[in-house]
Amino acid sequence: MTEIDKMDRFLNISSQANEPRTVISNCLDQLEGIPAEFNFAFIYATDALSSEYPDLLQQCKKKTGIEHWLGTLGAGIIASGQEYYDQPAVSIMLAKFAPDEFTMLPLIKNISDMDSLKWSNNYLTNFGIIHGDPFHQQTQYLIEEIQQQIPECFLVGGLTSSRDKQYQVADEVATGGVSGVFFSENVPVLTNLSQGCRPIGEKHTITRAQENRAYNLSTVEKKSEPALDVLMREYNMASIDDLKERAGEVFTGLCITGSDQNDYTVRNLVGVDLEKRVFAINDMLTEGSEMIFCERSDQTAIDDMQHMLDKIAGRLKQKPKGGIYISCLGRGREQFGHHSEEIKMIHNTLGDFPLTGFFANGEIHHNKLYGYTGVLTLFI
Repeated sequence: MTEIDKMDRFLNISSQANEPRTVISNCLDQLEGIPAEFNFAFIYATDALSSEYPDLLQQCKKKTGIEHWLGTLGAGIIASGQEYYDQPAVSIMLAKFAPDEFTMLPLIKNISDMDSLKWSNNYLTNFGIIHGDPFHQQTQYLIEEIQQQIPECFLVGGLTSSRDKQYQVADEVATGGVSGVFFSENVPVLTNLSQGCRPIGEKHTITRAQENRAYNLSTVEKKSEPALDVLMREYNMASIDDLKERAGEVFTGLCITGSDQNDYTVRNLVGVDLEKRVFAINDMLTEGSEMIFCERSDQTAIDDMQHMLDKIAGRLKQKPKGGIYISCLGRGREQFGHHSEEIKMIHNTLGDFPLTGFFANGEIHHNKLYGYTGVLTLFI
């Protein structure tokens, strides 16, 4: 199965088949004779192609003569109008950028590697697309540190979601840490994210916490209460049996400082202490910061996605030239349907244009690592 789209300075090709060699052959056939103007490429592959990914990259480089490539592996990947899962599949988007308007970010595994970011001060503002290894202990810290060192840089991206090797591509294949590309202010983009959740109740200040455990939360009246009691009240849980039955429905939103109620990072409930009235989530908590509880369902995901797309459509003056969409593994076929409905929503609202991306193990927007979100970036 192959597909090809061309628009302005972007070209999208994709392929899915039962055998890796068939996918690679299809991609190379589609890349035959492409215009020499293309000098950059995004390359995403399903983890069913993880062993062949390095060779695929080298063959694509040889076929196209393009030096600069960016991508990673996903349990699912995205192409124009299509989601690919389970089988070997590749989505490639070729692009043309002025050579002095982008710089690759080579693999960074620790803080000492940050010297490679000094070049970015040559730009007034920056936009970056980065990928990260979910199993590298410093990944989240490195994402935040990049933004600290380049305050004017807005980051988007996602964490590799491979069930095999955790490959990233930033010109070359590598593993561990983060890597990516930065663009100058002369490359116009629009970006936004869909949270997929709906806040319930009010914001609460975390008045007592330790590591990932919430002990006390304050209400709007500034009254500090046991955290588990607040949680159960917000979800209208009358008993511990209710909590046990509905635990999978409980999500917390860690509010972004200075933002409104809709900007938060969603985290899972991972445990409770009934005696101490404490609950734990899958992230560190900070006393004095704010938390809100969230409802997540198929319908909230669909509604919020459409809201995000409508907001972007209202800012567009013309059809996008190309796009990158990075969505959560828990979205896609898990919430929107098994016929690429999530990706079709993008095209139904914004029109047909070359699109690539993948389903991530964590999504990056600005300097934060999100979950259950979809991050759309458009080149305009």
